[in-house]
Amino acid sequence: MRGRFGRLGGLASSLLLTLFGLVLVTFFIGRVMPIDPVLAVIGDHAPEDVIARTRAAMGLDHSLPVQFAYYIRALVQGDLGTSVMTTHLVTEDIARYFPATIELATYAIILATLVGVPLGVLAAVKQGSRIDQAIRVFCLAGHSIPIFLLGLMSLLVFYATLDWAPGTGRADVAFEGMVPVHTGFLTIDALIENDWDSLYDALGHLVQPAGVLAYFSMAYIARMTRAFMIDALSGEYIITARAKGLSALRVIWRHAFGNIAVRLITILALTYAGLLEGAVVTETVFSWPGLGQYLTVSLLNADMNAVLGATLVVGLIYMMLNLLADAAYRLFDPRVK
Repeated sequence: MRGRFGRLGGLASSLLLTLFGLVLVTFFIGRVMPIDPVLAVIGDHAPEDVIARTRAAMGLDHSLPVQFAYYIRALVQGDLGTSVMTTHLVTEDIARYFPATIELATYAIILATLVGVPLGVLAAVKQGSRIDQAIRVFCLAGHSIPIFLLGLMSLLVFYATLDWAPGTGRADVAFEGMVPVHTGFLTIDALIENDWDSLYDALGHLVQPAGVLAYFSMAYIARMTRAFMIDALSGEYIITARAKGLSALRVIWRHAFGNIAVRLITILALTYAGLLEGAVVTETVFSWPGLGQYLTVSLLNADMNAVLGATLVVGLIYMMLNLLADAAYRLFDPRVK
């Protein structure tokens, strides 16, 4: 019992230390950037006395260590400051924009898992064959092509040329504001309201950005699944299972895949965290009103409170998902103590 509490204490200390380091680095990078948030508020041609008063009101007239101490004190109280761009609390903005990012990343990881895992298993079973080579080339392209280029190509082909998919944004203009907000996830809110037209429209707008993110993530998931399965299929217990006359499907999915499932949990959790973190480019290309676009626009407008708040939230979620993946690894794999 004492050892368990000791491990929990060490884990909590490590998490707090990592979070403090993230806050420290993010804060000082935001302060040393060649962007003056005061001028972003009042303009470049404001009188010097107005600039001085505004700087004092924003707490920027103190030294960096004092500013950091004030920021930590506010952060402990759950205050991320006020956004210059929207004039709302940053916490309110994040609560408004983040569900769109979570919805996009969730659909993407589901698609990536449903396609990437079977492809990785198939490539491992057919190792060295033309099927294996084709899958590897397909995954290499998805992992190598810049994601903004994939997004632009998708819009050019499926929207501008073939007219198979709707344009950018989260919903058509005719459906904006039609669904009351319950969860912040447009598809779920449409289901709650039994608004099937809004649901189909929301799913149509999800196809392209979620598909682009899924292709990028699927490539990594398939490659890791293939590597894990090749290692598992070479194990002595697989040879024994085949010698007993078990069917190929049972050997592959129950014995080999069952042995790598725990490691795949870690890969999927980190990939999902990467989607939440890396959706900035995709949201910009598809004008998706999520946290990534909010972060980009805030940075361009020198809204450092919003930039710092969004960065901290994404970093915290990344750490929590990493922690959950590690806990799942320890829980489901008896060999890990």
